[in-house]
Amino acid sequence: MFLNCETTADVLESIKDKDVQMIDLRFTDLPGTWQHFSVPPGAVDAATLEKGIGFDGSSIRGFQEIQESDMLVVADPATAFIDPFQRAQTLVLICNIRDPVTGQPYSRDARYIAQKAEIYLKSTGIADTAHFGPEAEFFVFDGVRYAQGINYACHEIDSNEGIWNSAREEEPNLGHKPRQKEGYFPAPPVDSMQDLRTEMVLELEKLGIRVEAHHHEVATAGQAEIDMHYATVTRMADNLMIYKYVIKNTARQHGKTATFMPKPLFEDNASGMHVHQSLWNGDTNLFYGQTDYAELSDLGRFYIGGLLKHAWSLCGLCAPTTNSYRRLVPGYEAPINLVYSQRNRSACCRIPMYSPDPRAKRVEFRTPDPSCNGYLAFAAMLLAGLDGIEGRIDPGKPIDKNLYDLPPEEARNVRSTPGSLEAALDALEADHEFLMRGDVFTKDVIETWLDYKRKKEVDAIRLRPHPYEFHLYYDA
Repeated sequence: MFLNCETTADVLESIKDKDVQMIDLRFTDLPGTWQHFSVPPGAVDAATLEKGIGFDGSSIRGFQEIQESDMLVVADPATAFIDPFQRAQTLVLICNIRDPVTGQPYSRDARYIAQKAEIYLKSTGIADTAHFGPEAEFFVFDGVRYAQGINYACHEIDSNEGIWNSAREEEPNLGHKPRQKEGYFPAPPVDSMQDLRTEMVLELEKLGIRVEAHHHEVATAGQAEIDMHYATVTRMADNLMIYKYVIKNTARQHGKTATFMPKPLFEDNASGMHVHQSLWNGDTNLFYGQTDYAELSDLGRFYIGGLLKHAWSLCGLCAPTTNSYRRLVPGYEAPINLVYSQRNRSACCRIPMYSPDPRAKRVEFRTPDPSCNGYLAFAAMLLAGLDGIEGRIDPGKPIDKNLYDLPPEEARNVRSTPGSLEAALDALEADHEFLMRGDVFTKDVIETWLDYKRKKEVDAIRLRPHPYEFHLYYDA
């Protein structure tokens, strides 16, 4: 239940009115995973919530060293909701991080970075609001096992929907298992997860998240998508964290397991996170224009120019795992081609053409995947687009062809996304000045991100067998 609080006083009143037994304080680590700890209502008052509650920042990925570990979480009253999955009546508050010594917001707090991106947008005078709408795909499995040791390495996934179970003894096996790449839109009983996804949607809407649609996705074995209505940068990143929480816990209640790992299955479609975005002044969509191509304004074209110019470095934040580059390969609808086009899902920037309504005009950046930290990814995409507008970066001519089937002489002129996380991180290291405008990202954040990703992920994968990716990313 979303509580519509605006102030700390509203939160305290809700604690009494809803008979809250526990308060859960949540924040996001640098890689993008929700962290939390809980306090009973008797342990907090207005001053505590507003000044912050202490925790050990040295135990959080990407945060503090042990000699400077004390940090504070400061609750945002507007995020309050009742957790639908806990036995005790639990009120959840999403928090920002603050340094207790300086009293200042913490530079590595991803939520603070998203908030600064919105402030910077207004300071440019280009627009007052950015709307973001991610399509975060996921898989729901019936079991997953992964391990490795000195003498073995393995991972095994199972799904009652998996085409590999078409001959399994199920007493009886009733068939209706979607074949590889044929999971898109078949009705039940082939789509066996209609009720489960509907339950997820109903929980999301109770928590204040508007949903536009849900459906089975292309892959076999329970791939799914639930589309949230667009929101502003920080609010949408908050919603993405709630979305992941609801999907995983609803699946668990049904004895299943959900994952946002980009590519858990070999030889079938992966899970992307196509991000729709547009800039607005008041009620005016600045991406709409009465132009010859897709009714996209020049400002919208320049925004695309920024996304394409910085696409490699954006991948370091928006496709931030080694497993992301199992997805970014030709085929499987993978958006590896750094061009733009209307309607065309083989381009990394697509201009949807579903509606002639000016309010619907937007750009869909298809390269990100749901393993990313939404706060960092949305902020980075916004800054890249603004750099394109400020620099009037021409994205070139659109290509309205199947980019996977271009003749060799044409294909040579189309840039592709990086082929590895290592290449994406190298690009981010070389090209991040646009991220530091308005002090949105800081040098400290970029350096910490690069160091963490290289040591904990790139180097770790080099030293271990491929199944180690499941240890690193299954909980993404």
